[in-house]
Amino acid sequence: MNKIKEILIGTNNVGKYDEICALLPKEIIKHSPKDFKIISPEETGKSFKENSFIKASYFSKKTNLVCLSDDSGLEINLLNGAPGIYSSRWCEKNGNFDLAIDKVFGEMLKAKYDWKNYNKARFVCCLTIVWPNGKNFLSQGIVNGRISQIKKGKNGFGYDPIFIPDGFNQTFGEMSPGIKMSIDHRYKAFLKIRNFFI
Repeated sequence: MNKIKEILIGTNNVGKYDEICALLPKEIIKHSPKDFKIISPEETGKSFKENSFIKASYFSKKTNLVCLSDDSGLEINLLNGAPGIYSSRWCEKNGNFDLAIDKVFGEMLKAKYDWKNYNKARFVCCLTIVWPNGKNFLSQGIVNGRISQIKKGKNGFGYDPIFIPDGFNQTFGEMSPGIKMSIDHRYKAFLKIRNFFI
């Protein structure tokens, strides 16, 4: 199997781009859609897998490069799996995750007034690699945990300040990037595809 030496990381989300770059070997040449002035496609899929594939195939076709795309999000049991594939859309158009987090708290409060014992959640990540010839490979990673009742920590991005993974007392937002990346959903998905790179 030929190892991938150059790749387009199919996201315009800076936080995701940085985390995926950190997972890949340093010697691989990495590109962002911003390098080519390509905006992200509309995510019309009904699952993380479908949206991950839509992005990877779109960016690969646009650039003729191997593309690695991520679709990920937070699923909360009390909210029947929401926000799920709409996780980033809960920020509204300006990408403000403080708004999305406030919406999470508001929806949980509506579902159950005292929800602190009904806070189970999980982060899901699907990674898809698409080659210019159409070949593709998909992997999924999941980390289970719970929702914190208050925002804690400034690290990471997105919903990291309210997600506490099982076995820990800190949110992802409080953890050092190194610890978070060694246990999170993106890392678990990456473990299943790393042989394409090393």
